[in-house]
Amino acid sequence: ISKDTILSQIITLVEQAQGSKAPIQKIADTVASIFVPVVLVIAVMTFVGWYIFAGVGFEISIINAVAVLVIACPCALGLATPTAIMVGSGKGAEAGILIKNSESLEVAHKTNTIVFDKTGTLTIGKPTVTDIMVLDKKISQENLISLVCSVESQSEHALAHAFLNYAQEKNIKYNAAENVFAVKGKGIQGSISSDTIYIGNTAFMGDLGIDIA
Repeated sequence: ISKDTILSQIITLVEQAQGSKAPIQKIADTVASIFVPVVLVIAVMTFVGWYIFAGVGFEISIINAVAVLVIACPCALGLATPTAIMVGSGKGAEAGILIKNSESLEVAHKTNTIVFDKTGTLTIGKPTVTDIMVLDKKISQENLISLVCSVESQSEHALAHAFLNYAQEKNIKYNAAENVFAVKGKGIQGSISSDTIYIGNTAFMGDLGIDIA
C-alpha cells in the first residue's frame, strides 16, 4: 500500500527532520522563554511611563509600547532555526540527500570524512565484463566465455550475472556444467565433459598451483 512505498518513507523522513529540534534551537527556546516576558514587562513600563509620567495621552503611549514589542520581540530568535532546518532539509531532498534529523544537519559543517556504502551509492551494483585476455592461444575468446558461462550459469553471484549478460549480448552459446560448487571467497569450479573448469581470483589460482604470471 502507498504508505509502505519508498517514496512515502522518504516523505516521512523529511517531515521528521523538519519537525525535529536541533540542539541550538533548544538554546534559542530557552533564551526566548526568558526574553519574551522581559520584553512584555518593558513594553508595559514604556506605556506607563509615557501615559502617566510624560502625560502624552493614551494613543502615543500605546504606539510607543507596541514599538517596543515590535522591535524587541524575539520572533527572529524563535523562527530562524526552524526556518533554516526546513529550508536545509527541503533543498537536500531536492538534491536526493535525505537528512535523518535536524541535529545531523547542524553538525554537518564539522564533517571531514564521508564513508560510502559503495554498491548502489557510487556504483550501479551491476558488474560488467570490460576486458578479456586469452593467455592460451589454443582457445578462442568465444570458447573461453562459453566455458566460463557454463559454470557461472549455476551461480547466483553478481559476477556470474556479469558473465552471463556478456554472453547474451555477444550471442555466445553455452551448456550448464556439472558438479558446480563455490569456493568461499575465492571462486567457483565445475565439470564439463571430462574437464574441470576453475574460475576465481589469484588466491584460488595459487591454491591450485596455477601460474598466471
